Amino acid sequence: MQRANVLIGVLLLMLGGLQYRLWFGDAGIMESRKLQDEILAQRRENEHLAERNRLLMAEVAELKRGKETIEERARNDLGMIRQDETLYQINR
Repeated sequence: MQRANVLIGVLLLMLGGLQYRLWFGDAGIMESRKLQDEILAQRRENEHLAERNRLLMAEVAELKRGKETIEERARNDLGMIRQDETLYQINR
């Protein structure tokens, strides 16, 4: 009887150790869930960056196509005007 109790105790300790490793170890369930969440967050970030890249590529293509876009950027971003133009600036 004493020997059976010791054997059961050892087996329970081993089972407890294996359960701990399963749930909290390096390749355990908690780590797996954490990695899945990180993968999901990275996929969302990649989708956001892909959309931004698509918009930038469209803008580059538009800049390569026409002079009007370049003029518009120069006016809006740099405040440039043509030689024969007069700029009226209204402050509110």
